[in-house]
Amino acid sequence: MAAFHEVLFPTDLSLRGRGGPRRRTEIVTTGSGREERNARWAHALRAYDAGSGIRSLDDLATIVAFFEARRGRLYGFRWRDRLDDSSAAPGAAPGPRDQRLGTGDGTSATFALAKTYGEGEGAYRRLIVKPVAGSVRIAVAGIERPATEWSADTTTGRITFLPANLPPPGALVTAGFLFHVPVRFDTDALEVDLAAFTAGEIPHIPLVEIRL
Repeated sequence: MAAFHEVLFPTDLSLRGRGGPRRRTEIVTTGSGREERNARWAHALRAYDAGSGIRSLDDLATIVAFFEARRGRLYGFRWRDRLDDSSAAPGAAPGPRDQRLGTGDGTSATFALAKTYGEGEGAYRRLIVKPVAGSVRIAVAGIERPATEWSADTTTGRITFLPANLPPPGALVTAGFLFHVPVRFDTDALEVDLAAFTAGEIPHIPLVEIRL
């Protein structure tokens, strides 16, 4: 597993950052002009630019300190994606029936947090590995279960029910939660021209999502 620090990138700076998901698709054009498309990645990887969140020398100093503590690209960390950080619809609070995790069989105790995008055959299911502590809510067969009946591992995104509270056969297990994206710096060097910065030029500080 990649080295990871369970720390959050400064929120006020990430909220002004930019970026989003990216995929890798191989496209071959045949002699007839038709396309053959193949997904090289089963899951998207998100990329961000933290530089767009910097507005002052104090912000820049904060970034440098955070970069040094992560040893550049060596250690991963948490990033809040302000456009996609919740199991619920935009503007709504997470609820225990937001996302389907699986179906009980009477013996399984562990379920992975996930978020589904779209519906039907085209739906995409994304595993969530960095939920926000204290934000997870769980329901079984549509009824919310108290946190005394299960535990949430905020470092892996796995929910574990206590032996006396296992979901019964056929019972739908659902969840609501807030989450972060595991990322790392995509550079080992921060180069900032202070003269250009004070004149309004924003430095480029790339981040990339990591698979855990």
